[in-house]
Amino acid sequence: QPNAMGGREVGGLANTLAAHFEFGDPQSHQTVSEFWHTDSLATRAGLKAIDLFDAMNEGKIKAVWIMATNPVVSLPDSEKIKTALGKCPFVVVSDCIADTETTRLADVVLPAQGWSEKSGTVTNSERRISRQRRVLPSPGEAKPDWWILKEVAQKMGFKDQFDYRHEGQIFKEYCEMTALGNETGKARDLCLIGLTKLDEKGYGELTPQQWPVLKYQPEIIEQRMFTDGEFFTESGKAQFIAVE
Repeated sequence: QPNAMGGREVGGLANTLAAHFEFGDPQSHQTVSEFWHTDSLATRAGLKAIDLFDAMNEGKIKAVWIMATNPVVSLPDSEKIKTALGKCPFVVVSDCIADTETTRLADVVLPAQGWSEKSGTVTNSERRISRQRRVLPSPGEAKPDWWILKEVAQKMGFKDQFDYRHEGQIFKEYCEMTALGNETGKARDLCLIGLTKLDEKGYGELTPQQWPVLKYQPEIIEQRMFTDGEFFTESGKAQFIAVE
């Protein structure tokens, strides 16, 4: 789980939008829709991993795209996962390994970069975002995950929305999203407003940053949350629930 927190921050979970915006909050939905210039933003949470494969078994899921994971091995009840993938009419798998238990069940396999070939960011459990810099060239036709997503999106007619040429552009957009209605970092805990002015050179030289980042941190710092007694609630106070 080297980047579990980073994946959650950018909306990698089925039950949240990116940048810690929430489903079920009309203001969040409006803010994200306007930022992405879309009128078709999802209005409710998607299926969790186990529920997804249950739905696949029931014939409710007609296509699935699996990236950077091998669910036949990593999820419980591997036979059920195999059966579900066998029933799904169209299975796409992006992986850096050609032959896995999951790629064997795929209709299309897209060659992706391995960890040492990727360039991007990761976030650890102390909220620190660090640059991951490529150290090895990519073999064969292996491509970055973001590039694969961009190319597929453009082929599906979303050229303007996915007009990225460098992963730093995606990071900058993400930073801008965390700052929406959150210029002081008091509306939501995740705020990267101090990184919204990064250019490609600045992104390339980015030092580890611990959020909230209200201004660029040239040196590694340690900051604890809630030391000012302010919490991310309507009243600004902590909310405790008594358990009997």
